[in-house]
Amino acid sequence: MHSGRLLFLPSCVLLLLGSVACSDPGGADDEDRLDEPAAGNERRDASPATRDAAIDGRAAPGNERGDDDDDDDDDDDTEAPRDSAVSTPRMDGGRDGSTGGDARAQPTSDGGAASGDAARSDAGASVGARFSFFMTSLKALRELAKDQNGFGGDFRFGETGDGAGIRGADKICTTIAEKSMPGSGAKGWRAFLSATKGGANGGALHAIERIGQGPWYDRLGRLVANTPSDVAQARPATADPAIKNDLPNEDGVPNHNPDGTGEVDNHHVLTGSNDKGQLYANSAAATCADWTKSTPDMADAPRVGLSWPRGGRGGGGGAGAQHWLSAMDESGCGKGINLGGVGGPVESNPTVGSGGGYGAIYCFALMP
Repeated sequence: MHSGRLLFLPSCVLLLLGSVACSDPGGADDEDRLDEPAAGNERRDASPATRDAAIDGRAAPGNERGDDDDDDDDDDDTEAPRDSAVSTPRMDGGRDGSTGGDARAQPTSDGGAASGDAARSDAGASVGARFSFFMTSLKALRELAKDQNGFGGDFRFGETGDGAGIRGADKICTTIAEKSMPGSGAKGWRAFLSATKGGANGGALHAIERIGQGPWYDRLGRLVANTPSDVAQARPATADPAIKNDLPNEDGVPNHNPDGTGEVDNHHVLTGSNDKGQLYANSAAATCADWTKSTPDMADAPRVGLSWPRGGRGGGGGAGAQHWLSAMDESGCGKGINLGGVGGPVESNPTVGSGGGYGAIYCFALMP
């Protein structure tokens, strides 16, 4: 009996030790680990906007990458210059070196500074960034004039007082340029128009002296002219061959067939200038009273150049007239459009479009 009790007591001790083992502190550690996120799931608390952006292949909010569209569609261009920065969208949801798996975007540690630098670098390389020349399209003039017949010879465009015609024409150029490539309006646009007043010491204002020193490029980055000397030639001397004999509008589209429906007679461009880009004949009749007149008057004869050569015809410019700054006299300053190929100005129709056109002007920027 005594020996049996000796055996019984150790058993109780063992039972008590087993009970203690059931409350092993290591179990509490395991319980704590259950509250920790599993490895690789640290991003479960990402916001819905971040997840949606990543699914679309866009950068997460706060890390926009400036994925500007490199397009020439000016119907949409109302924000900061979209062609001034050409960048490639990240289609992998922001993860480098991976084409599958979790596509959620990873924020950059520099808060987007790197992508901003890349966008600025792209801006310098963008062909649209050099946009500094165009001739006004019929569509643009109709829109700004709020008249299907355009402005005629009156370009005041809300300006008043001395020089209103020239200042308004400059504003027309600026407005059209800005619509084509937002931000480009800051380049200092000048209409290539001469006037009897507004120059040095109150004298004549010569178009060639208003446009800066060049170079000038069209909306698609093609060279039009390097210097004013290149401008003052029958055709712009150093122009890209693709546009030298068919000058482009604000969309970069050569004007002879801008809508792709067939050739039209739209080549007359108002300049009021001679073949050197200076005031023509020192006469208000050649400038529609310094670009403030749109009433039909057979006494007026605004000087025009040709955006594309009209070989074999040409009214006052003679057969084969081709000069883009000064080729012939139009019939008048009235509002009017004639695209039918009439073969020269018609005296009985004293409008800016009588001889084939719609009262277009050339626009140059001071800064390419």
